[in-house]
Amino acid sequence: MTLKRVIVMGLGKVGTLVATLLHESQFEVTGLDAVERKGLPFATKVVDLNDPAALRPLLKDADALVSCLPFHLNIALSTEAAAAGIHYFDLTEDVPTTNHIRKLAETSKGLMAPQCGLAPGFIGIVGADLAKKFDSLRSIELKVGALPKHPRGKLGYAFNWSPEGVINEYINDCEVIRGGVAQMVPALEGYEIVNINGLQLEAATTSGGLGTMCETYAGKVRDLHYKTMRYLGHFEQIKFLFQELRLQEDRDLLGKIMKNALPPTAEDYVFVHAAVEGWKNGMLAREEFVRAYPEMQVAGQEWRAISWTTAASIAAVVEMVRDGKLPQQGFLKQEEIPFDAFLKTKNGAYYLQGENR
Repeated sequence: MTLKRVIVMGLGKVGTLVATLLHESQFEVTGLDAVERKGLPFATKVVDLNDPAALRPLLKDADALVSCLPFHLNIALSTEAAAAGIHYFDLTEDVPTTNHIRKLAETSKGLMAPQCGLAPGFIGIVGADLAKKFDSLRSIELKVGALPKHPRGKLGYAFNWSPEGVINEYINDCEVIRGGVAQMVPALEGYEIVNINGLQLEAATTSGGLGTMCETYAGKVRDLHYKTMRYLGHFEQIKFLFQELRLQEDRDLLGKIMKNALPPTAEDYVFVHAAVEGWKNGMLAREEFVRAYPEMQVAGQEWRAISWTTAASIAAVVEMVRDGKLPQQGFLKQEEIPFDAFLKTKNGAYYLQGENR
């Protein structure tokens, strides 16, 4: 299936960069948003983002739909893309949304590829690449932290990413493998201290970061988990807000409070820490991938680390589908994407510029 004409839904910070990267990668891009966007290098249109049916005339002339909208809109958008017989890509970390898309993929004419961001997404590609180096596996530990360079207050955080997505992953249960058994565990558990080149961070389980890896590695690994990294003290304060004050029962109010208290910052880091243990030639070994990605000049503009790491990941996957490096139909698991080929794409190559830790 030809992949040339792409619709990008949602032109916030990440969506605008995704559309720009695809435009620079020789795709014909149309960006759709609820408000008019001017001065962009690709075509744009104003649409009602809450009315997926309004997309149907536009999808007839598209080869792919890329959603950069909040996760709760992606069930309807993926349904429209499947009905139109085109490819679909998104950034969701929401498990029910992914399960819906998997069902659509059973009969889709195009590729259904959710979870193409940072976590799930890039971190799963890295983890799977490390796992391939072993004869048998003991553990796969994946961690990501998107953090302000200059933290303030007890939370030490800034909402450079979707507040809805952060709240969702802090509340929903998490898929893990423990002792060889796939199970669901509460978010914000499994607390540990992580040292990255002398910088102490804390980590705890959060929902959605593994994507489909628990299914892929069932029966192959004893322990598999994903955790989010934060500055020390963050999770204690989050548990107070979410659990003791019971704000997790009112997500709208919680979102308003958090967004008002923790506005975005221009300078940030994305920390990526993947570690795999297992046996090679009968010997126990450990492989690690540890990087710190700062903000970066991309397409002539300074972009936050969380923005470009997310946007470059999904853009690289779209590139690989266009170039025949990935399946053209069905459901795509992120851990099936070959890391070497990913890094050779125009957009995947941005990840070569991270700081080794």
